[in-house]
Amino acid sequence: MNRCPWCMINELETKYHDEEWGVPVHDDIKQFEFLMLEVMQCGLSWDTVLKKREIFRSCFDGFDYDKVAEYSEQDIERIMNTPGVIRSRRKIEAVINNARCVQRIREEFGSFSDYLWSRTEGKMLLYKGHELGNIPASNELSDRIAKDLKKRGMKFIGSVTVYAHLQASGIINDHIKDCDCYQKLIDKYDVKYIAE
Repeated sequence: MNRCPWCMINELETKYHDEEWGVPVHDDIKQFEFLMLEVMQCGLSWDTVLKKREIFRSCFDGFDYDKVAEYSEQDIERIMNTPGVIRSRRKIEAVINNARCVQRIREEFGSFSDYLWSRTEGKMLLYKGHELGNIPASNELSDRIAKDLKKRGMKFIGSVTVYAHLQASGIINDHIKDCDCYQKLIDKYDVKYIAE
């Protein structure tokens, strides 16, 4: 199988690439998980986050944001004392805060997923040149979404974090053209081509 070069670090990253990265996500809990993993990744390698993913799932009730939104100081201490977790109080507090923000977004838009997909008319975006590996760290879309999420109170959310989330959740298809996933996703989902 042909793959994007970034995923060849180890078996865990390859599996993530083949089965999840870039596949459109329409489930709110999965959207929240993907975005909060990006939050936890700030300043670290993606490999570190993937290796700790099950720890995060355990700490944050499977990323059920309604449960996380109810967390107290006691929960923060519980998470901070969990073996193997990234012990960043600010990031843990951000996840709890962001869960509350997602609840408010759901009230306004019906779901967090609908809020995100409304930015692309429900279509996967393919930017000209990205299929050749000319992939930016952020773009105008991630700038707009990050600005709006910050205005809504989200923490540890910048344009680069949002762009990585848009890639992971399939809103942007940034597999390279030689990767087998690139065409497979185009064939399966509604796509909008954009000259950036």
